[in-house]
Amino acid sequence: MKTPLPALSAIGLAISLFALPLLAADDYQPGPDSKPQPGVPKGDVLKFTLEDSKIFPGTSHDYWVYVPAEYSPDHPACVYVGQDGIGFGAPTVFDNLIYKKEMPITIGIFVKPGVVMAADTNSALNRFNRSYEYDGLGDNYARFLLEEILPAVEKMTLQDGRAIHLSHNGNDRAIAGESSGGICAFTVAWERPNEFSRVFSAIGTFVDLRGGSRYPTLIRKYEPKPIRVYLQDGSNDHNKYGGDWWMANQTMERALTFAGYEVNHTWGEGVHSGKHATAIFPDVMRWLWHDWPQPVKGSPTGNDTLTNILIPGEGWQLAGEGYGSSDGPAVNARGEVFFTDTRASKTFKIGLDGQISEFTAASKRASGQSFGPDGRLYTDGNPESQVMAYDTDGKATVITDGIHGNDIVVAHNGNIYITDPPPGTTNRPSNIWLVKPTGEKLVVDTGLKYANGIALSPDQTLLYVGDYRSRWVYSYVIQPDGTLTDKQRYYWLHERDVDDDSGADGMRVDRDGRLYVTTRMGIQVCDQAGRVQCIVPTPNGRVANLCFGGENFDTLFATCGDRVFKRKLNVTGANGWAEPNRPAPPRL
Repeated sequence: MKTPLPALSAIGLAISLFALPLLAADDYQPGPDSKPQPGVPKGDVLKFTLEDSKIFPGTSHDYWVYVPAEYSPDHPACVYVGQDGIGFGAPTVFDNLIYKKEMPITIGIFVKPGVVMAADTNSALNRFNRSYEYDGLGDNYARFLLEEILPAVEKMTLQDGRAIHLSHNGNDRAIAGESSGGICAFTVAWERPNEFSRVFSAIGTFVDLRGGSRYPTLIRKYEPKPIRVYLQDGSNDHNKYGGDWWMANQTMERALTFAGYEVNHTWGEGVHSGKHATAIFPDVMRWLWHDWPQPVKGSPTGNDTLTNILIPGEGWQLAGEGYGSSDGPAVNARGEVFFTDTRASKTFKIGLDGQISEFTAASKRASGQSFGPDGRLYTDGNPESQVMAYDTDGKATVITDGIHGNDIVVAHNGNIYITDPPPGTTNRPSNIWLVKPTGEKLVVDTGLKYANGIALSPDQTLLYVGDYRSRWVYSYVIQPDGTLTDKQRYYWLHERDVDDDSGADGMRVDRDGRLYVTTRMGIQVCDQAGRVQCIVPTPNGRVANLCFGGENFDTLFATCGDRVFKRKLNVTGANGWAEPNRPAPPRL
C-alpha cells in the first residue's frame, strides 16, 4: 500500500503554486538538498550496458541504476528515467528528498544515448544516435525504455540479494532530461501517458531539428493527456538554424496551459546549460511528486471544439471485442449500428440496448457499409467485386458488379458513391464510382493515390474522399446528375512523424458540418473550412472507421482492430439516408 507524502514545506508549497522567480545568471547555485547531508543514508548506483538494442539496431547504451537505501522489494518502487546519463545531481537529491519523505521511494535509471560503433574507430567515425533517439517524434524511444531498459532493470538483483521491482503504473513514473533529452522526456510521456505521467524538461529542444516545433499545435488540438510538466529555460538559450529555444519553451508553456495541463515553469537568464536546472532540481522533484499517490489531473481545455463535442466525464467505453479486424460501421434509421469482421466474413449488429448479435455470417469480407433510404444495408469490398444490399432479414441482392470498392456512402436520393483504390501493389490511380438507382454506373473521378473513406456533407451538395496515402481529404461539388466537379485538396490532416501519410480512412460528418476522419493519429475533427480543430485518440491507439449511432445518433462508434469502442458526444451525426440539413457557415 502506498503512503501519501507529507505536507510540503512553505517553500515547496509556493513552488507548487507559482513559477520560481527570475535569477541572475551567476546565482544558479545548488542548495543543501543537492549536497550530501549528515545522517542521510546513501543509495547505491550501479552501471550497466545494454548491447544490440532491437528498437535501435546496432546500438549499445550505457545506463546507471540508482537504488535508494529505503527501497524494499516488498513494494514496487516509483521510477525516474533521466536522459544523457546521471544529471542534475539526481542520486544525492533523491537521497535527501526520500529521507525527508518529500518524494516517494524511487529507483532512478539514467540512460546514455546509443552509439553504433565503427568497425575500426581509427579510420571511421561511430554513428551517434543522440539526435535520432532524442529529437525525433514518435514512440521509438518510449518503446526502447518500456520493452528493453526497464525489463532489463527488473531482471537485476542487488549485491545484498534484493530483487528490483518497478511500478508499472504511469502515475508512479517520472522522466526528465535537458536539451534534446528534454524534448525526449516529453515525447515519451506524450506517446505513452499511461506509462509516464511526470515530466521535467530543462532547456528543451522544442524547435525544428526533427519536427519538435509541432508540439505546441498538437498539444492544443489533442484531447488532453494525464501528464504533469515542469519546464525550465533561460533567455540566453540558443537562437540558431533550428529555431529559438527560449521562445519555443515559452510557446510550449502557453500551449500546455491553454490545453489544461498541470504545468509549471522556471524562466531565467541562463545560456544553453544545465546549471540552472541543477540548482532547482530538488524543488522540481517536490512539485512533480507533491500530491503523490493522487493521480495527475488537469483543468478544462481551452479548445472550443473539444469542449463543444465532448461531454465531461463521458469517455470511451468498450462496445465489443474479440474480432479479427472490425470495420465498416453503419447505422440504420433506428440507431442500430452494424459492423463487419472482415477476417471472419461476418456482420454484427449492436442493438440500442448495447447487445451484439450476428446479422449475417456471409458478409463476404465486405469492408464498406452504408444504409440507404430504402432501409437496406449496402456493402462493397468483397472478393467478387460486387456491391450488395441486405434487407432486414439479411437476404442479399447484387446491385452491381465489377467494382471491388473500399468504402461506400448512399445519399438520400439513392445515389451510391464508392471509393475504388488500386488493388494490391498495382500503381493504377484510384477511381470514385457513382451507381445510380437505375443501375447505371460510371467513374466520376480518378487520380487519388489511394481513395479510402467517403462521406457526404450534411446538405449533400459536397462529397468528401480521403486519400489514405497522403495528408489530404478531397472535396467535390455534386452536380444534379450526381457527377462531380470542382475537385479540391480541401482538408489538411496531421501526420505522425514515423509515417509518410496520414492514413486517412473512415469518415463521417455531424449535423453542424464537422468532418470526423480516422487516421493513424486518432480521430481528426475538421471544421467546414478544412482545418483540423481537434484530435481524439482511441483507447487502444487504433481506428479504422466510425459512425454515429444510438437512438439520437449522438454516440460515436469506432472500429479499432479487434475491438469496437463507443463514446457519447454532445453532437448529432448526419446520415446519408436522412433528409439533408444545411449547417451554419464556419467561422473563417
